Amino acid sequence: MGQQENIAVQKNMGQAINLGHFDELKMAFAKDVSDHDPAPGQAAGPDGFVEYFRTLRDAFPDLNVAVNHMVADEDNVAIAYILTGTHQGMFQGIAATGKKFCVRGVQIARFQRGKIVERWGSSDELGLMKQLGAVVQSGTIQKAS
Repeated sequence: MGQQENIAVQKNMGQAINLGHFDELKMAFAKDVSDHDPAPGQAAGPDGFVEYFRTLRDAFPDLNVAVNHMVADEDNVAIAYILTGTHQGMFQGIAATGKKFCVRGVQIARFQRGKIVERWGSSDELGLMKQLGAVVQSGTIQKAS
């Protein structure tokens, strides 16, 4: 597999997240994928990614990932993206607020044989929580009163 095939997998992954097609999302990852930046409590492997995005979509049913910039070589695809949604379900201990959020993130995925085998990434999680009305006190995130 080459650069164009990897880009197609990356685009399909984004579409699967946006549509909540978790079986398609799972297909983007190798069984032994290594996530160097997992979300808190995220399980290992493809199932960990699926559960993470299922949790996000439960909390933010209109969750949308929009890629703003992409760079690729034969083995890697890097993206800068914007993540948006409306808080309509429980998320990290915060009940639905109805608030919209918009944060930026980056991801680098390394591919082998058309599957993601390694992932590095970061989203503005603190910015998301602040937009939901959470505050940080003593190193923990709490809902604002």
